[in-house]
Amino acid sequence: MDELQRALKEAARTHRPDRARILARVERGMAAPPPVPALRRPAGPRWARIAVATAAVAAVVAAGGLTARAVLHEDPAPAHVAVPAPDDPTSPLAGRAVDGFLRGAAVVDPHSNRYWAQSNITFSTTTALRELTVELRVAQTGRVAPTGNWRTLPADDFAVSTREEAGALVYTWTLRPGRGVPAGQHVFAAQYNHAEGGRDAGDDRYTVTATSTGGGHASVTGGVTPVTGAPRGSR
Repeated sequence: MDELQRALKEAARTHRPDRARILARVERGMAAPPPVPALRRPAGPRWARIAVATAAVAAVVAAGGLTARAVLHEDPAPAHVAVPAPDDPTSPLAGRAVDGFLRGAAVVDPHSNRYWAQSNITFSTTTALRELTVELRVAQTGRVAPTGNWRTLPADDFAVSTREEAGALVYTWTLRPGRGVPAGQHVFAAQYNHAEGGRDAGDDRYTVTATSTGGGHASVTGGVTPVTGAPRGSR
């Protein structure tokens, strides 16, 4: 039994889930994982049964959209969302707001629906950062209420708050003292319920403010682009 437990944990630890795909599946309303067929105890030597059980665990984790660390009762590790390079015309940052070493944009996630939405702030920095604040203002268009948030940077590195202010739901992520952000492209996402129907994001705004490790300052701000809308960024 000890060998089986060790094999199961090892399979779970080595599995690397695609967090972006998992989030998309949740956002499409797939609240429950697909049914998993009952596993039969295979015949054969004990080592063969362990190998089969190990493979089965990996299959269950992948099919059900569960993280391996959930199986181990550990907090999920941050995972990077696969996004195009900023100079790629299909990139969410192509032609968007630019200030020095910082480039940013925001868009309503295409998996949003008539009752719930997610807004994605994507930014890139050409240098490492020692200070970072990301803010999203979601206009109160009717029954807008927070349901969660995530980021592709480590969760423990940020203080996160949500508050109602001047007719908007405001999400703020602030880099904790002593932490840093590497050069590259990063995504911050806010999730919220809203009144039934197609929500107008025309009054939503985002701001990314950063200080590089060399002491340079930059800030980008702009509107949140609807799924089929045109880019609306500004310095």
